[in-house]
Amino acid sequence: MFELIFKETQNKSALNVLELCKLAGVSRSGYYRWIAASNQRAIREASDYQDFLLIKEAYDYRGYAKGSRGICMRLKRMGITMNRKKVQRLMRKYNLCCPIRKANPYRRMAKALRTSTIAPNYVKRQFRSYGPRKVLLTDITYLRLKQKHVYLSVIKDAYTMQILAYQLSESLEIDFVLETIKSLIRNHLYEMNAEVWIHSDQGCHYTSVAFRRLLNDFRLRQSMSRRGNCWDNAPQESFFGHMKDELQPYVNTWDCFQDVKERIDDYITYYNNDRYQTTLGGMSPNEYYHYVITGEKPSALVV
Repeated sequence: MFELIFKETQNKSALNVLELCKLAGVSRSGYYRWIAASNQRAIREASDYQDFLLIKEAYDYRGYAKGSRGICMRLKRMGITMNRKKVQRLMRKYNLCCPIRKANPYRRMAKALRTSTIAPNYVKRQFRSYGPRKVLLTDITYLRLKQKHVYLSVIKDAYTMQILAYQLSESLEIDFVLETIKSLIRNHLYEMNAEVWIHSDQGCHYTSVAFRRLLNDFRLRQSMSRRGNCWDNAPQESFFGHMKDELQPYVNTWDCFQDVKERIDDYITYYNNDRYQTTLGGMSPNEYYHYVITGEKPSALVV
């Protein structure tokens, strides 16, 4: 309101300052205090813009959009401590928006492989009660490629939030799900023991004879969500939701399967190493696993 009064006086309005203040319902002394503080406002505006440039740098890191929490954690890695409310204020001020997650409207899965063999829900949502490499969550999601879909199978450590294995496929044949388990075994068998649970939904891939036989061969125990209950595999569903939001700017640039694969490879590397999470104390999944095993925090987080 004061700014409007100032503009009117600059335009040599027929009304004087007293009349303009009465019309606007503000005090004349308040208007003159606002005039006197113009230099302070200019300094504050310049300071806000410099802080926003730091926020934008954190937001743009690795090319994936981040919310205010992610920005604060990235700023800390840059040696900058900034209050989350300030980050939110400056994001609103300069129209920097993080995509809002939308619910997945449907899930299409092949049914030809389904059997009647359903494992009980042994995990019972106790995702982080047993430590690292004890509860491994797995699921499949789809990604749009032009007029078709490609499919991503992922295994996630429910305790450290690490993505331990993943496979991308152009079809829903069971082979790529089996290959995800084989990749897990190749890279992480030495970290696991007979107490490991592989937890999934009741999809046809996970009830198939081939999948159950493979788990049995490597002495991995199987647990399944209750039918139609996405909360029983919530951390995995959350990962897919955030991943799709952050990959959205790239979807229209994909021309072939290789384009999607290269982006997924890059995103998983980013997620494991540079996507910091409040649940993990501001660490990335790989950093958190290192901390759990060694007790050593990243130097940027050591007070």
